[in-house]
Parts: sequence; structure tokens; C-alpha cells
Amino acid sequence: MRALRIVFMGTPDFAVPTLDALLREGYEVVGVITAPDKPAGRGRKLHESAVKRYARDKGLTLLQPTNLKDPDFQRELASLKANLQIVVAFRMLPRAVWEMPEYGTVNLHASLLPQYRGAAPINWAIINGETETGVTTFYINERIDTGEIILQEKTSIDPDENAGLLHDRLMQLGAGLILKTVELIAKGEVKPVIQSESAELKAAPKIHRDTCKIDWTEPGQKIFNKIRGLSPYPASWSNLYNPDKAVVLKVYQATFREEDHGLEPGKLVLTNNELKVAVADGFILLQKIQVSGKKKMSVKEFLNGHQIHNLAKLG
Repeated sequence: MRALRIVFMGTPDFAVPTLDALLREGYEVVGVITAPDKPAGRGRKLHESAVKRYARDKGLTLLQPTNLKDPDFQRELASLKANLQIVVAFRMLPRAVWEMPEYGTVNLHASLLPQYRGAAPINWAIINGETETGVTTFYINERIDTGEIILQEKTSIDPDENAGLLHDRLMQLGAGLILKTVELIAKGEVKPVIQSESAELKAAPKIHRDTCKIDWTEPGQKIFNKIRGLSPYPASWSNLYNPDKAVVLKVYQATFREEDHGLEPGKLVLTNNELKVAVADGFILLQKIQVSGKKKMSVKEFLNGHQIHNLAKLG
């Protein structure tokens, strides 16, 4: 059995259960690398990453480099004498960093690679209406998310599941997969598999504001998938015209109902305390929304404080 000295690299909440699992299993984590503190909120106070807060509470050696190519950082990293690096939700590493440890640098990715390479695999799997996804461990190489696969674990996506719920499930599933991966590495029993390159690969690029805008002319199921695939963050949105005032409306929760009607897509309809939007093949029933400048609220709360004109529409 190999004696492992692990450096862990990660930043957001998604990475914390994996680091916690490694420590609970008794692995030696000789250092943690996370993002520098960033100003956030109205007061622009410095915000510490979730991984930093956890590592500090556990008394772990912590590095927060601004530049991973900085020779001083790389010397400090080398001084930790790690023989394995584990990366979960961090950033692209330079070759000098990922080649450093004897047993390689392993990344956890929240998809079944080679599908959904990129920054937002959880969001895009739901947006595209997938019914299955999973987590993958692989060795980092010079191209993003293309290295040799070590292990994968599948899970189904529930029809009403949003990105936040799936994120939390994959976060735990991924922590377990890392433990299985590290055990194989410690035993010297890894049999990595080269990723296939298929013409049917789906990508998972970074989500931008334009990505989140709802096109009400699209089929209802596609719109519904987009809403749940972007909830709770960054959230899908549309302009609300009511009728002479336009505001941005974010949609966090909705359902789709197939129904024949002769209404124009985007038409806002209020019936029986239901606020619904006409689409080509039915209605999107809004459930949890947020108007710009206001807090997130249920449709019932929204209707208590807003009048919906009969000419109101979304677009």
C-alpha cells in the first residue's frame, strides 16, 4: 500500500464534502489550495471560499495563489512534498503543477465524461433534458476534462429536479467516488481508460446572462428544463411588460402543462390564482419568481402586491 501525501485543490461548497471525506478516512492532506479572498456584497467585504473556511477550521496548511504559474507558489507547493493532488471545482492548472506529484493529479467532474466537458455540467445536463448523469474521476492533462478516466458513477435525474438539488446529490456522490479512486491509487490498481471522441459529444460551457433568457416560442418542456436547469443560480429570466412598464422577472420554479390554446407565446394569463405563460404547446405555470429590486417570492405573494394587466406579456 502506497503512503499518500495529498494536496487538495478546490474552492466552492461542492468541494468541501470531498475534502472532509479524505480527512475522515485518515488520509494525510499536507496542503489545501484555494482561491484568494474576493470582495462581495454591498459592503465589498472580503469573502472567503467554502474550502478555505473548512481548511482553516481543521488547521490545514492553506495556500491562496493569485497566479498558479508564479515560481514562488510552485516552490511552496513543491515544498509540501505531495505525491498526489486531488482537484474538485478549482481552475485550470499549468503543466508544471499537474505534473508535479508522483501519482498524478486527479480531478472530479460532475458528469459522465466525455459528455458535458466544461464549467457547467450540472446545469447543461438538466437544460438538455437528460435523464441520467453522474460523476467522473480522471487524470488531468493539458486539455480541459479530457484526461484518462479512472472511475465513474451514474445517477438518474428526476423529472422535476433542479440544478441545486442535483448539485447537492452529485457533491456527495463525488466525495464517495474520490475515496474509491484514492484507494485504487494507494493500492496501485488504477486501470485508466482513454476518453472516446465522438461527434455526438455535448459540451457544458460557462453560463452567461444571455444563456439564461427564456424564449417563450420554444416548446414548453424545453422551457421547463431551462428553468430548472438554471435554478437556483443563476436563474432564468424574461422581461415582463405590464403593459407600459418593463421589469426583469427571474423564474426559479415552474411547471409545464400541455394544453391547446390560441394565445401568442409569452402572453401572461391570470386564472384561479394561477399565473401562467402561454407557449406553443401549453402553459408554463409560474410558482417562484423574483422581480428586479424585490426578494424572491411565491406567485401568491407576488399577486398580493402586483396588478396583472390583461395585456401583460413576457418576452
